[in-house]
Amino acid sequence: MKAIKPKITLLLLSTSLLISLSFSPFLPTPPQTDAETIRYNSCSIENNSFRGGEKLVYKIYYNMNFVWIPAGEVVFTVEDKGDVFRLSANGKTYPSYEWFFKVDDKYECYVDKSTLLPRLSIRDVHEGNYTVFDQMTFDQENYIIQSDRGPSRTDIRQRNTYELDRCIHDILSILYYMRNLDFASYRNGQKLAIEIFMDGEAWPLNVQFLGKRPNKKIHGLGRFDAIHFRPETIAGEVFDEGAHMNIWVSDDANKVPLMIESPVSVGSIKAVLKTYKGLRYPLTSKK
Repeated sequence: MKAIKPKITLLLLSTSLLISLSFSPFLPTPPQTDAETIRYNSCSIENNSFRGGEKLVYKIYYNMNFVWIPAGEVVFTVEDKGDVFRLSANGKTYPSYEWFFKVDDKYECYVDKSTLLPRLSIRDVHEGNYTVFDQMTFDQENYIIQSDRGPSRTDIRQRNTYELDRCIHDILSILYYMRNLDFASYRNGQKLAIEIFMDGEAWPLNVQFLGKRPNKKIHGLGRFDAIHFRPETIAGEVFDEGAHMNIWVSDDANKVPLMIESPVSVGSIKAVLKTYKGLRYPLTSKK
């Protein structure tokens, strides 16, 4: 049996779920445009969608020979730390799945409450025999990122400085930032261009808005009014040509990701909301 490579697992147990948190239906309306791709100002936004104390738990399934196998969980939390929010996402495989591939990934980000831009971002990844620790300090005013990187927190081997020409988000901050955008004014089929900084590079991604999906069934939770999104994928090691990731989020003021389906070259991954608490608003999308 072919094992999932570290980068694939990183993307699917963490990144696909992290990206899913960014897509939401309501809040401040961006300028209307006839262009297929919508641009937006990512440097500041008012938070109207989440609060300290929020905790979202997702169950991860891997499809092996047409059978969905429970593989692990990813837990997202928000802590109020005065003038910043501490955002965290921890993904870990179940012991029963570790014979196939063991994952223990931790993401942490401190974001400015007034802008939701990151000040400090930490990624601590353990996937099979692959490990990486990367701590990034963001100087958003001068567009500079300082990265301390190595196999572990106690073994830093690279210290790099990156100079950019704009403010930028990390993989966690972009999710919570974009939960405060308004898709109510978007037409079906329009795309939103987002960008994150990771592994020493700025990564662009287009996300297509596919409209409302009333009465969507979410395994274990019931039925919801949902919004459907489709992030673009890039053919290569992770995705086959023409593959699509699909994301459904709650059609209410919380904008909680409900389910993510993501095909890969060696099968498919599904993430389903398992439990939630500390939401800012009632989950009115639930039937």
